[in-house]
Amino acid sequence: MTLPDDLLISPKDEVKIRQRLTRVARGELEADTRLRVGRLLDVHSRMWLEDQEIIIAGRRIAYTGPYGSWPGKAAQEVDRSGLAAVPGFGEVHKHIESSHVSPEWEAALVLPFGNTWTCEASHEFSNVNGAKTLEFWLAARLAGSPQKIFPLPGSAVPPTAYEWGGGWFGRDEQAQFMAESLMVAGLDEVMDWPAVWSPQNPSHDRLWGMIEATFAARGVVEGHAAGIKDLPNINAFAAAGLASDHEAWTAEEVLDKLRRGLFMELRPHSAREMIQGLLAAGLTEWSQFALTTDDRSCSDTMKMGATDYNVRLAIESGLSPEIAIQMVTINPARHMRLTPWVGSIAPGRFADVVLLDDVASLSIAQVWADGEQVSEGKRYLKPVPKIDWPEWATKTVTIDRPLNAEDFAIKAEPGRETMSAALLRPFHWADDFLTMDLPVKDGAVQRDHSRNVTKFAIVDRFSGEGKTSAMFWLGTGPKTADSALACSMGHDKHNIWAVGSSDEAMATAVNALRDSQGGWALVREGKLVATVGYEIAGLMTCRAPEELDAEMQRLYAEGAKIEWMYEPTYSPRWFPGFPERLAFATLTCAPWRWVLVAPSPLAPQGFVNVATGETHPVVW
Repeated sequence: MTLPDDLLISPKDEVKIRQRLTRVARGELEADTRLRVGRLLDVHSRMWLEDQEIIIAGRRIAYTGPYGSWPGKAAQEVDRSGLAAVPGFGEVHKHIESSHVSPEWEAALVLPFGNTWTCEASHEFSNVNGAKTLEFWLAARLAGSPQKIFPLPGSAVPPTAYEWGGGWFGRDEQAQFMAESLMVAGLDEVMDWPAVWSPQNPSHDRLWGMIEATFAARGVVEGHAAGIKDLPNINAFAAAGLASDHEAWTAEEVLDKLRRGLFMELRPHSAREMIQGLLAAGLTEWSQFALTTDDRSCSDTMKMGATDYNVRLAIESGLSPEIAIQMVTINPARHMRLTPWVGSIAPGRFADVVLLDDVASLSIAQVWADGEQVSEGKRYLKPVPKIDWPEWATKTVTIDRPLNAEDFAIKAEPGRETMSAALLRPFHWADDFLTMDLPVKDGAVQRDHSRNVTKFAIVDRFSGEGKTSAMFWLGTGPKTADSALACSMGHDKHNIWAVGSSDEAMATAVNALRDSQGGWALVREGKLVATVGYEIAGLMTCRAPEELDAEMQRLYAEGAKIEWMYEPTYSPRWFPGFPERLAFATLTCAPWRWVLVAPSPLAPQGFVNVATGETHPVVW
């Protein structure tokens, strides 16, 4: 008798699998593997068990107990008695797209770091091709990848009512996603907080329809509470049924949200300060916490690690290894209602085991996934599935004409020598925009590099028309003449953005992405000097991480030859030099207010306050 193919979880196969696991556990049927380990962490009790065996049948665990206690026979015996076993690590909230490699390659990258399952926060790919969301995220698993991806279709598709493009999700779409696959765990982070609380917001009914469909299927509604720090709004957020937050910045904010029932997901950039602050406040109960990566490029993962980096950071911040491990295993699995399949080394779960040769430093010797060893040290042992991604994934930049300098010009009123201009600067979350008088030349309003004023533009890559909105930004972009940077990754709508010291250079950079189907393009002194290819949805590439990293390093090297503007803001997430974080500067979720989007019916010039719906000219 063979087990059904359980790459994906389905009710019918689940019954057959568990019927057989029941008999294997009793010793009536042969198992595939008896894995002996020196110690095993029971994450349910946070206790170490000595000299244990893990009995594996197919991709699942049938039995755990003291070595020699199982009464059956296994086809093979594997002795890892010198190592300590902990469950495979899970990501409670991650955008795999931000690794910039396609899912099968990302799996090969992160599995040696212990990451065997991920809840994919899928509003990035979904905003490019919403109709193919599940097909895309389940393809790698169906091709044989050992990593489990649990997609959460995006609430932010589109992110706000002022944006449009490659996807639109409402009640019916979410209901279909939840009904289609047990791999779908819920609704991705609800980011448009004004649309939740305000019946006048044009996205109000759409978002509540998605929440209703998720409740109907007993799924989890994930939250995004950036900038929500006052008690009335925290209470309102929790009352809305939004179950979690990964955007808190201080221990005080975490405690206020924790006390209102939110599951708190701590990200590395603020985890150290928050953990130390929570310990100082006397917190001893950590079951309502997870560690989450959210966004990390493959280049950074190669240097830092994946989920294991988050665990080490928590240990260094004062948590015991056992609590830190719970925060990437049983805690997120419970929160996402996935405990029958992941989160612990226990019967019925996938046989995902991280074997440590030193617990205190979380030194990983081997990783097992789906009942097989998949890594030795940092080396991935399995073949990466070959996926020939179809055109719906690789032909997503649709601009039917070359752009030119005129597309980026900001026209002045006739006869004017100066005009007032609205200015934004990256990560400057003020209630209002900045204003400045700028010179007029040849009928167009001009940049002023002496005052750190540059031009920023969004180009629609979905309609074919290349509709463009442009305005002036402060403290970013190149000072070097005739230079520009463009990218097809612009969270969360992922239109093309461009920043440049001349309109001609901006057009050159965007046209390069039009030709390559996405990625990065850098123009220096009128010449295209570097590109990076993201041919999958304009967000990822189907290549080994090492190849992509080499291409990124060439981009950085060319970028170092350019003089970049810089203007500090009160956000610690904006830095001098190559402005890579501009990919996140086009976010439209809280705490952003005034933003630039591609021209839309509700924002014809693209300049809109996403909290109020107010629009304003970019010059006047």
